[in-house]
Amino acid sequence: MNVIEIREPGGPDVLQPGKRPLPVPREGELLIKVSAAGVNRPDVLQRQGQYRAPPDACDLPGLEVAGEIVGGHPGDSGWNFGDRVCALVHGGGYAEYCVAPATQCLPIPTGWSALEAATLPETCFTVWSNVFERAALAPGESLLVQGGSSGIGVTAIQMAHALGHRVFATAGSAEKLRACEALGAERAIHYRESDFAEEVRRLTDGRGVDMILDMVGGDYLKREISCLADDGRLVIIGLLGGVRGELPLAQVLMRRLTVTGSTLRPRSLAYKASVAQALRKHVWPLIDAGKIRPVVHASFPLDQAAEAHRVMEAGQHIGKLVLRVD
Repeated sequence: MNVIEIREPGGPDVLQPGKRPLPVPREGELLIKVSAAGVNRPDVLQRQGQYRAPPDACDLPGLEVAGEIVGGHPGDSGWNFGDRVCALVHGGGYAEYCVAPATQCLPIPTGWSALEAATLPETCFTVWSNVFERAALAPGESLLVQGGSSGIGVTAIQMAHALGHRVFATAGSAEKLRACEALGAERAIHYRESDFAEEVRRLTDGRGVDMILDMVGGDYLKREISCLADDGRLVIIGLLGGVRGELPLAQVLMRRLTVTGSTLRPRSLAYKASVAQALRKHVWPLIDAGKIRPVVHASFPLDQAAEAHRVMEAGQHIGKLVLRVD
């Protein structure tokens, strides 16, 4: 099968087409003929040598795919050969065939193409597990999404808005601000031109937001603490702004704040299966109702994965980047 390999750590050009045997599914896994694969920030970090694949993972990049089940061991999973699915995978998505645990597969939503469905697994699993499980965003509570125009961001905005939450977002251009607001953000804040913490406090009459989803880290930490409401929760899922930040501990103590974080890839199969079940129950009906829609910035043939990575690193995209495999 055709694949994209990381020849060595480095820039986008180290992504090179290659040939490999089809992967062999283990018990409980399905073989998917890939139609499309999502491109995500962890793929870029892995290519750069900053995020090694776990020992039990495929070394090929790619954490989400959409396509057709053509082999494997469905067992009593409810899946059948020929079913169209999207799936969270443990690497190996940049290829014509990929294996996925049956429990991490979800049906391609009605009316969605495989290319559109390939944007769902990594972002939906990440948003649900962090916003609605780890931070337990409750009815009536508000959310600030840092990086609202990213793949994670557009999913978080839509999901929270569809579930009735007041949502704010940050972005770095007028076009991105408009996109965030069109997707359901009450107000998108231009982080290059204003202090997002001051704006959040102003928009909430000084109260602050109940939860922040942060993929920046670094010097955002102190300002984020300042715009959390009492009993607020900050969940860090990325470190684009650096690995160190100032944490005002007195504020954490006096206002009962929670600062936490997570990465999805190392979590257990059982945990990911539970998230998939929650998504199918709570989020897939919102998708079927048209309350969450695909946001695809651009798609690229598989052999142009390097160009997709260049676009991601340029940071001008809105929504997801996708590789077309078939």
